[in-house]
Amino acid sequence: MRKIAATYIFPGNSTPIKNGILICENNGTVVDIYSTSENLKEEAGLEFYTGILVPGFINAHCHLELSHLKGLIQEKTGIAGFVKKINELRNTDIKIKAEIFRKTDRKMWAEGIAAVGDISNTVETVSVKKNSKIYYHTFVESFGFHPSRAEKSFFIAEKVLNEFSEINLSASIFPHASYSVSEPLFKKIQQNALSEKSILSLHNQESKAEEQFFSDGSGAISDHFRNNLNIDISHWKPTGKSSLESVLPFIPSENQLLLVHNTFTQKKDVDWLKNQRSMDNTFFVLCPLSNLYIENRLPPVELFRHENLNICLGTDSLASNHQLSVLEEIKILQQNFQEITLDELVKWACFNGAKALKKDDIFGSFEKGKKPGINLISGIDFKKMKLTQNSKVKRLA
Repeated sequence: MRKIAATYIFPGNSTPIKNGILICENNGTVVDIYSTSENLKEEAGLEFYTGILVPGFINAHCHLELSHLKGLIQEKTGIAGFVKKINELRNTDIKIKAEIFRKTDRKMWAEGIAAVGDISNTVETVSVKKNSKIYYHTFVESFGFHPSRAEKSFFIAEKVLNEFSEINLSASIFPHASYSVSEPLFKKIQQNALSEKSILSLHNQESKAEEQFFSDGSGAISDHFRNNLNIDISHWKPTGKSSLESVLPFIPSENQLLLVHNTFTQKKDVDWLKNQRSMDNTFFVLCPLSNLYIENRLPPVELFRHENLNICLGTDSLASNHQLSVLEEIKILQQNFQEITLDELVKWACFNGAKALKKDDIFGSFEKGKKPGINLISGIDFKKMKLTQNSKVKRLA
């Protein structure tokens, strides 16, 4: 049994506790959490830390599979340029990639990450995930813009899904993005999601080019299909609507949905979305450092807060980020949106992410019986209750 105290405890889903004590089993399972009425006294066996205790972070959107591409793609290329480089650089010796995946997984664990919503096209990360201390839900990415590829694309995704499922790793098939999935493929994924009651994800409104493509068929994504991939897009008929409005009818309203990036989402999109599905099972995953890396733009966080949306955090990949650290994502949000409280940011990074992955029975908050992981964040400006550039995370359990 351990007794752990800190300047503040942030439970993840309730008000911070000053000079609180967290009691847990040696394996990190929470037994109790209580306030000392701000009169914390020394007692036998008590561990005290200067800083704040928070539950293990939830990285709700990651691409472990792209970890070998760190530093190889120029920043601020825009989404089409970024995807072009991904396609050019993806093929690397599997033995080299496997070791990088293992190191990246261990680094995320050391960075206080307890669970990950991870994107996979292949089975290359199966071994790492099977042996990891981190909980992974793998989103098996299916894409194919031309209708003729729907059968093959879905068949490939099913094969990958089965590899994960056969060794009891949580996984589900999802559509990559609005612009990269044909209507026949969307319908196949829709049928599978309804049958399996699976969690879905979607790269949503990540670029201006995405909106152009749906509005009138022009822009960088159209050029990418024609010039980089040599795909015949003569079948494509622009909808004249936003990308989200165009494809949401293919996503069952009863299924849990993680909308990722949302860099160019507008209020009209949010209003429309609220009329189509419940916000209780809809989550907005923000990956701010990746958005700056690719598009040099941040999502409209003030809008999402004002609309009381379920916000959670992701890191995207090392192809579009310098590290996979949820703490660094919190820092950049605090730096650019100073009205957001640290309490809110911790909730987004912990409890909301756990709910998004349907693992809030274990992760996300310090509650009796849960085993969420215990992180110490040091380097806090307690007068302003803000992180500083010197803030660091240390895993305690």
